[in-house]
Parts: sequence; structure tokens; C-alpha cells
Amino acid sequence: MLELSNITAGYERDKPVVRDMSLVVARGEAVGLLGPRGCGKSTLARVAALLHRPDAGTVVIGGTPVVTDPRHRVPRALRTTVGFVLPAPGRSGGPALRLRDLIAEPLKASGRRIEIRERVDELAHAVGLGGDLLTRDTREVGDGPLQRALLARALVLRPRLLICDEMTALMDSETTDALIAAVCDYRRASGASLLAVGDDPALLATWCDRTVTWNAPTTTPLAHTP
Repeated sequence: MLELSNITAGYERDKPVVRDMSLVVARGEAVGLLGPRGCGKSTLARVAALLHRPDAGTVVIGGTPVVTDPRHRVPRALRTTVGFVLPAPGRSGGPALRLRDLIAEPLKASGRRIEIRERVDELAHAVGLGGDLLTRDTREVGDGPLQRALLARALVLRPRLLICDEMTALMDSETTDALIAAVCDYRRASGASLLAVGDDPALLATWCDRTVTWNAPTTTPLAHTP
């Protein structure tokens, strides 16, 4: 489902954060990407999510090589194959929006307006957003409800590949369990693949089929852990 081959990527010229890294996530597989903070794993996740153009290497999604122009414009049909859950929800909500509108934005952008209310309500139930939370805006809720909404947003277009970058890093145990359960339920129902980025090996083991360990921010090969 996802093939990253010899990826080099960074944010400044001649200062790559990721050097010559490769990673494969098979169709229907859940892979954990484990490593210390600052090693570059989030940059690799953004490359996989088609949000950051690598300086070198190739990205293949569902058998389709990703070919972009200098502005990193990706065809919509390919981009919507991937759902990306951002970390640090307190910084990821963007402008003040009702949670309902935050979840629905990708549907509106895709032109599928007819199913918005039904789909948002379905996902709100799946991620545990009950009561009047959908009517509140991003400034009125805590990190837990906002992270649930960001997961629902990532799932709203029914992606075949879900990438969760430190999704549970700031969450309490109850919210963490609910988020992981929602992802697992979605994968069981859809057959979607998962790349979960984190620094807690025990937690990654609870929802991933195997874990890939990134030992240092160097060209050291990634080590695989069943």
C-alpha cells in the first residue's frame, strides 16, 4: 500500500532531516514507526502523507508512483487515498471552527456535500464525540475532544491508508484507548493500512502488526520488530 524508497527530506537546503530511508506498509497492514523525538520520523510521515516533497527518493501509494511538480501538487484522487492525523491538537485546529465543520471540511472540498451530516454524525459516534461537542468551536474544547475530531476528519473521506503521527502523545489513558479503538474499528471495517508514529513501544504494539525502530537521525537502516 505504501512504499518509501531511499527518501531524503528536510526543510533547509543541504540540511536533510531524513537521509536515504525506506519503509513498506503492505495492504491491510498496521506498522508502527518508533523512534526518539527529533530523529526525523514525523518528517518521513509527512512525506508518506504527501504533505512534504522529498529531496530524493520515491513514494508509491497503492501501486501508483507519486509524481509531483515543484509546488508538490498531487492529484486529488491520490491525495484523498491517505488520511493524516496531526499531533499536538492544541496547535493543529487551525482557525476557530465548530468541530462539525472541522470534520466536514474535506468532504466539502471534495464536492460530496450530500453525505456531510450523515458522515459527520457517524464518525462523531465512532470517535466518542457526544453531547453538544460538535456545536462547539476549537477554542472551546480541550485537547481530547479536538484530537477525536481530528481523527474523524482524517477518516471522513474513507482513506485506504491512515497515518497517525503521535496521535496519542498528549492524551489521557481514556482518550488514548478510545482513539486507538476507533482506528482499529475503521481498519477492520475498511481493510485500510496504518502507519502509526510514536515513541512508546508498548503502546505501538497494542495496535500495530509490527514495529520499525528508528535508532538515530542518521542513515542507519531501520530495524524491524515483529
